[in-house]
Amino acid sequence: VSAREGFELGFVNEVAPDGEALRVAERWAEMICKNSPMSIRASKQTVVRGLDLPLAQAMAEQCDYPAVKAMMESEDFVEGPKAFAEQRPPKWLGQ
Repeated sequence: VSAREGFELGFVNEVAPDGEALRVAERWAEMICKNSPMSIRASKQTVVRGLDLPLAQAMAEQCDYPAVKAMMESEDFVEGPKAFAEQRPPKWLGQ
């Protein structure tokens, strides 16, 4: 599918104007990097491992993935909702 069609289908976040792809990618990278490193790792592992699985199976198995387990057992897993409730930026520890 084209970038525009991917955007319309909802799996592309933004279509960059000609010559602006790097600037747009850097902006998205900056936003992503504000999240917990453990959460980013778990998200990437979930996507990669789930690519070749039926959706229901991928969703059922994701809690068994090592990066997801580590994230769910981490201090960051508590820090995110706590920071949100306290209306402050989170202090990610990566552990």
